[in-house]
Amino acid sequence: MFSSQLITTSTGSFSECVDRIADAIRDADAILVGAGAGLSTAAGFAYAGKRFDDNFADFRDAYGITDMYSGGFYPFPDEESLWAWWSRSILLNRYDCPVGQPYLDLLHMLRGRDYFVLTTNVDHQFQRAGIDHDRLFYTQGDYGLLQCSKPCHKATYDNEGLIRHMVAEQSDLRVPRELVPHCPRCGAPMSLNLRCDDTFVEDEGWHAAAKRYDDFLREHRHDRIVLLEVGVGGNTPGIIKYPFWRMAAQNRHATYVQLNKGEVLAPSQLERQSVILDCDAAKALSSVRVRLG
Repeated sequence: MFSSQLITTSTGSFSECVDRIADAIRDADAILVGAGAGLSTAAGFAYAGKRFDDNFADFRDAYGITDMYSGGFYPFPDEESLWAWWSRSILLNRYDCPVGQPYLDLLHMLRGRDYFVLTTNVDHQFQRAGIDHDRLFYTQGDYGLLQCSKPCHKATYDNEGLIRHMVAEQSDLRVPRELVPHCPRCGAPMSLNLRCDDTFVEDEGWHAAAKRYDDFLREHRHDRIVLLEVGVGGNTPGIIKYPFWRMAAQNRHATYVQLNKGEVLAPSQLERQSVILDCDAAKALSSVRVRLG
């Protein structure tokens, strides 16, 4: 569908792009937001650097882990060590962090408009910001949910109480053995409901959200729609980036917006209907919010 020619820089000055985005949102029949990890990074929730060192220096020194993302894949020696890591990471990134300002700016921009949010983020920021649950599809899971690791059944379980207990009771980079979670049905170890392999549980809530997303797409497939992609890199482009490209190509009334810092990419065929801005997404969203009033 697309040639090898690509847009790899901003399609105008910062001010010009912000004005075009605001105008497109004002005129739109609907807005589809696609958000990746870059949005939470723009909100200040970095997984490396000072924030990592301030909270995981002991894990860094003991295991050589250099950031929170790679730590999630580290082969810890036992379940007690694994859950010491995960409980601290989840408490920091899911339960005890503030709501990021870019998420609040997005909410302000969407309020009163027909919208839907598709996200690969698992940190619950959209929910905590106040995005309507029925207008949100978090495709890759949630730090706040557990599932059977096999899995023997298609259900998920809230974990906040357990996570807080683990953090309070851990010592020497381990949690007490009795706090390690096991499946209530088969007794297998529990895991986080994160899409890492084919054991990921798509529960009833996941399928209901997927249907609402499909319904939104069908309803607006010929409308003036803004496809607002924020903080999406090359890790999982098949979920947001590539589908957004296809939707823009198939609908001449669509406006494709891409906000990302240091990593912008779009087919040249979409240039006429695109606003590409290589910048801090937090700054861009704040500026668009101001333009919209």
